[in-house]
Amino acid sequence: MFVKTADFIAEWQQEAAATQRVMDTLTDEALDQAVTPDHRTLGQLAWHLTTTVHEMLSRTGLEFASAGDDQHVPASAAVIAEAYRNASQAASNAVQTQWTDAKLAETTEMYGDTWPNGLTLRILIQHQIHHRGQMTVLMCQAGLRVPDIYGPTREDWLERGMQPLV
Repeated sequence: MFVKTADFIAEWQQEAAATQRVMDTLTDEALDQAVTPDHRTLGQLAWHLTTTVHEMLSRTGLEFASAGDDQHVPASAAVIAEAYRNASQAASNAVQTQWTDAKLAETTEMYGDTWPNGLTLRILIQHQIHHRGQMTVLMCQAGLRVPDIYGPTREDWLERGMQPLV
């Protein structure tokens, strides 16, 4: 749980940048990639991450523009990537300008439970990490190069003339 808005902003900027690298790698052709027909597609996951930023944080009273609803996934990877860029920046700006550290201890009704706002911020980041991991698997299946997230990818190691870790 976050107790300082500055700590959230610092971590959010790092995690949002990693998610943005994933979003920027998507192609229109890859958006339909799914593990099975009854699971979310790569495009649905990307759009879900994009729209959840506003959906979750607006429940806490933060006000900023929404990218849209979760059900209407754009057919353009570039549109999704730009919408995520805007949503992540708007969320960061909203926390910085609308909340103080004291606001993080206040509680909000969230999905049938009551969460401190600082916990909501932590769960928002963990939610992004969770779905970003799913997206990277689908990206591999779609033949896309997965960007570095927390360190070099297999392709990065090979390009550096090094043996990838197994």
